[in-house]
Amino acid sequence: MKIYTTAPLEDPRDAREVFARLEELGYDGAFSFEAKHDPFLPLVLAAEHTSRLRIGTAIAIAFARNPMNLANLAYGLQSISEGRFVLGLGSQVRPHIENRFSMPWSRPGPRMREIVLAIRAIFATWEGKAPLDFRGEMYRHTLMIPAFDPGPNPFGPPPIFTGGFGPYMTRVAGEVADGFIAHPFTTRKSLLEHTMPALERGLALAGRKRSDLEVVCATLVVTADREEDFARAVTAARKQLAFYGSTPAYRSTLDCHGWGDLHAELNRLSKLGLWDEMAALIDDEMLEAIAVVGPRREIAGKLRARLADIADSVSLTHNRAPDPKHWADVVADLRRSPSAR
Repeated sequence: MKIYTTAPLEDPRDAREVFARLEELGYDGAFSFEAKHDPFLPLVLAAEHTSRLRIGTAIAIAFARNPMNLANLAYGLQSISEGRFVLGLGSQVRPHIENRFSMPWSRPGPRMREIVLAIRAIFATWEGKAPLDFRGEMYRHTLMIPAFDPGPNPFGPPPIFTGGFGPYMTRVAGEVADGFIAHPFTTRKSLLEHTMPALERGLALAGRKRSDLEVVCATLVVTADREEDFARAVTAARKQLAFYGSTPAYRSTLDCHGWGDLHAELNRLSKLGLWDEMAALIDDEMLEAIAVVGPRREIAGKLRARLADIADSVSLTHNRAPDPKHWADVVADLRRSPSAR
């Protein structure tokens, strides 16, 4: 099982030290994410200060950009990193796309599918395999002249991963992506009953095999050495899960366990800004079903049990955790563990 994480970056300049440290700790890969800063720029520094670590975006907001722009960024980072880049794409929600990025929103599943196919068409042109002639419903790319053609990438085109939650977006990954990044607001039950069947439908539509797709499960991990640190980590996790649970798009995980009625209350409280009250509604059963919780010595075994026969890779989600050095033994334990598949 490959072991990834999301790099904790408040300042893009920290990418030099943070990604190098994650490589030293034994991670297979580390991702940037799109929040306060552009997710691509820190990866230039990360590539220059690592030699083995796989780097990627988890995720970059696809609908805030266009296929040509994304293809250029991905191709450049694949070259700079000497073949270690993964283009991870996600959709975001309509208010952000329209009102924050001033970009069009329509049919997110089909749009994501078309973006991936358009990027692949652009890559094929640059690799000398076909003239550029992509004509979709939402994107059209038919012009490429020598002045703007970078030519074949010495390390080949980078893989494209997509993130998703709902059945359609998940199916799209199975159909067209090289990898799928599962949202952390899932349980083993919801992964088996919702996520994997949707991926299988997409794979079947495209005539692909399960081995053609890398499934990465972002998994919230709650652990600490000291009792007071553990209590803080639990509180932070309850708040995060309450936020996810208040979001209509994520209700299906709650429904899967018969907790669907909780969504309405969390949503009501979120509109009142009562975040502490929301967190108190996430009980121990729910916390332990969604997150992996316990002493650090138990985390690798619990992750293995959670993701067996589901994931090819795990992305340890612990952005509020202490210094990354405290995770070295978890990574080492996972390396000693049998494969999750």
